[in-house]
Amino acid sequence: MDFSQLKKEIIEYSKTIGIDKIGFTTASTFDELRNRLIRQQELQYQSGFEEKDIEKRVNPALLMDSPRSIIAIALAYPSKMNERVTSKKGERRGIFSRASWGEDYHLILRDRLKKLEAYIIERVPEAKCKSMVDTGELVDRAVAERAGIGWSGKNCSIITPEFGSYVYLGEMITTIPFEPDQPIEDQCGTCNKCLEACPTGALVQGGQINAQKCIAFLTQTKGFIEEQYREKIGNRVYGCDSCQTACPENKGKNFHFHEEMEPDPEIVKPLLKPMLQISNREFKEKFGPLAGSWRGKKPIQRNAIIALAHFKDETAVDELIEVMNKDSRAVIRGTAAWALGKIGGETAKAVLENARETESDEEVLVEIERGLAFFK
Repeated sequence: MDFSQLKKEIIEYSKTIGIDKIGFTTASTFDELRNRLIRQQELQYQSGFEEKDIEKRVNPALLMDSPRSIIAIALAYPSKMNERVTSKKGERRGIFSRASWGEDYHLILRDRLKKLEAYIIERVPEAKCKSMVDTGELVDRAVAERAGIGWSGKNCSIITPEFGSYVYLGEMITTIPFEPDQPIEDQCGTCNKCLEACPTGALVQGGQINAQKCIAFLTQTKGFIEEQYREKIGNRVYGCDSCQTACPENKGKNFHFHEEMEPDPEIVKPLLKPMLQISNREFKEKFGPLAGSWRGKKPIQRNAIIALAHFKDETAVDELIEVMNKDSRAVIRGTAAWALGKIGGETAKAVLENARETESDEEVLVEIERGLAFFK
């Protein structure tokens, strides 16, 4: 078979199914990446969400018998809302990061990869394919970089010349020996705007991130967030875009190619106070389709409480008191106690002093004391 011609046909077909960019690379091991991942592990910079076996992350041969190529795909997502809602006094809003706008991108990319795989198998029935998006073993960014989708920016995102870093990535390992594409030369140069913009200093240096300090990671955790990071989180209820919005390569980049990615402003920029008492069913119905809902409502509610404290929203005091006194989850009670202290006022002080006498959970008691410390 003429694999060069097949590659051309796959590229043309990919455009018809909503793939914005496609690249090809070998299935050889990612040796340089292995060293970086080992170093990240040694420094304890990993998030813990990754595949734990580093060899599986760098060696496609451990994921499929006789792999010959990897096909990388990218889909551009919007950076701005066509319709906007504003946050105002008494009606403060949180924000989901752009990568969580619209339908869960895992589903969107899996759909495109499934169609691409079916096309390939139709042409080469004996071919084997294995696709993955984000949660797979391989490192999406490393595959995309080697396949010429874009270069790996100092913000640890793949930056494409066409769409900036506002792209979702996926890949497919295959037994077909496609000619590899050339990687794109790094174009960040001396620019350090992403490092300077990172609210927590999680970008240690260009191309290296301490995930444990990254707001995108912190908003997905389920426990208490360290107090030093709470003000940095601001009104983010999921994810963070600071290193992307600061990037000059993203200036003016805003693509609305895919209807499934269009954000509903009331969902991706939600009112904060209603989120405090939202039921599991309501949460699933409203936020379930978002990628940002994958950890459930608890982290989102905790982040909403931190956001209300960030705004010092006095109109939320009654709701926060209700949460602190009645919620069964220590993380939510404790964060509400801290938020009441941050917002301030005699009512908040009085209920915190009372809670100090009635609360039995040690972690919550620590947060109550932190809340009361604002009054000293």
